[in-house]
Amino acid sequence: MSKIPPIRIGLGHDTHRIDKGGPMTLGGITIDCDLHLIGHSDADVLLHAITDAILGAVCLGDIGTLFPNTADENKNRCSREMLQLAYAKVVEAGWKITNLDCVIFATQPKISPYRDAIIQCITETLEMEDENVFVKGKTGENVGPIGRGEAIMAECVALLHKAS
Repeated sequence: MSKIPPIRIGLGHDTHRIDKGGPMTLGGITIDCDLHLIGHSDADVLLHAITDAILGAVCLGDIGTLFPNTADENKNRCSREMLQLAYAKVVEAGWKITNLDCVIFATQPKISPYRDAIIQCITETLEMEDENVFVKGKTGENVGPIGRGEAIMAECVALLHKAS
């Protein structure tokens, strides 16, 4: 039987409805726009997707298990704080993040003007280099709740390796 190499891949996904009235927290930064995400926490879909990806990669659960939306302490909780706590569990289990590839599906706001700030926030939070994180935006081309501007969705693929 062959030995499995000490690398893991995780996939994270999250969707939240949007409503009028800003600002919006997305990718750990505040975006000054007339929309906000609806959720129990600050509803940062990108950081939620990243949290699920890194936890799932090393079989440590998911964001809903660690931070249930039925718990009062998670009401309006900062998603960056949740990501930091999840990352600490990943590190404690002996893993490091190699690479994150993320997609935000949103009609508004446009992602490209905020991409660098989002990447910087993620890399600072997860102790990574900028060249190991990428974030791209897709509009949904007027299809479904994303395309109609009713929701924002994010996905993340994470590659992790065993720490030496």
